[in-house]
Amino acid sequence: MKNMKKALSLVAAASMMATAIAPVTVFADDTFKIGVIGPMTGDYAQYGLGVYKASLIAAEEINANGGINGYQVEILEAGDDQGDPEKSMNAYNSLMDDGMQILAGTVTSGACIAVKDLADMDQTFLFTPSGSAVDCITNVAGAFRMCFTDPMQGTKSAQFIAEQGLASKVAVIYDSMADYNVGIHDAFVAACGEYGLELVADEAYTTDSNTDFSVQLAKVQESGAELLFLPNYYNDDALILQQAADINLDVKIFGVDGMDGLLAVENFDTSLAEGCMLLTPFAASSTDEATVKFVTAYGEANNGETPNQFAADVYDVLYALKAAIEAANVTPDMDNAEICEALTAAMMDVTLEGLTGTTTWTEEGEPDKAPKAVVITNGVYEMM
Repeated sequence: MKNMKKALSLVAAASMMATAIAPVTVFADDTFKIGVIGPMTGDYAQYGLGVYKASLIAAEEINANGGINGYQVEILEAGDDQGDPEKSMNAYNSLMDDGMQILAGTVTSGACIAVKDLADMDQTFLFTPSGSAVDCITNVAGAFRMCFTDPMQGTKSAQFIAEQGLASKVAVIYDSMADYNVGIHDAFVAACGEYGLELVADEAYTTDSNTDFSVQLAKVQESGAELLFLPNYYNDDALILQQAADINLDVKIFGVDGMDGLLAVENFDTSLAEGCMLLTPFAASSTDEATVKFVTAYGEANNGETPNQFAADVYDVLYALKAAIEAANVTPDMDNAEICEALTAAMMDVTLEGLTGTTTWTEEGEPDKAPKAVVITNGVYEMM
């Protein structure tokens, strides 16, 4: 179990030092102030903007229904880190200056790893919707996540491919410089043997050479692979699909949550994504009542936009926070340390029937829920 104990003398000393060198943050006693950090601009803006917009939707709903323990929720102005760890730390400090009590973030893994120690030092409760690297929440008191870890995505992808009979011979193309891609890749490769999959091509590229995939695709074509696994982000996957079409590569495509956003890539021919499969817990085309309600509200607030998985993740984060705050009788006049300790304990008893599935959490902050996959059909996601 995470260590929630802090030496009182050290806390007192740190408090006196902080008072001496920085202004004291005064929190409003009638509003829960929640911060969001993510890429609001740059290559991965679809992720950050989706998270921020969905957090506003959830907060508006919660407030309209009486708030949490009778108190309103305020989503602070989003911190734009452009997916950069250093900028994420700057965004965190700015949000703390604005009175942040809980962090619903960060969105990307590298940024989350950079911020987690700051949150731990401040005893600010951290709940990342989509930071999937293992280290995003390790060795931190009061840190949880909504998504699967990178290794879990790799393992579950191999399991799903095998159990659904999608292929027996598989290939991989991945970014060997990115922690996210490598974490998923390594677990997938390790799981292939366990699930009876033959890995016939394992091709790497690097972040600084992610525009020409001709060599890797040629090797995949020569390998006889039936399925190409892409544990990458959507921008890279869009280029891979375009270049695969140029050489008439005839394989099934299977990605992970980083592929979510593919259909919105500028100038991308979405017909190339037809039949692509990806491991993701959310499909905006689902017809269950909760999904329809969320998708409608999101579209009405954002000029008809369709929410992605990351938006659904943070929507569930807000409602999990609501459940934990209510269970622990947390109030906004409590300081960050008190809130963090109370929520960490209360999360053990939360069961969320959310957009991304029925979820409980372990003492390590990891979600426990069933994996889901979607297939892209006529430009929309359909649950498999």
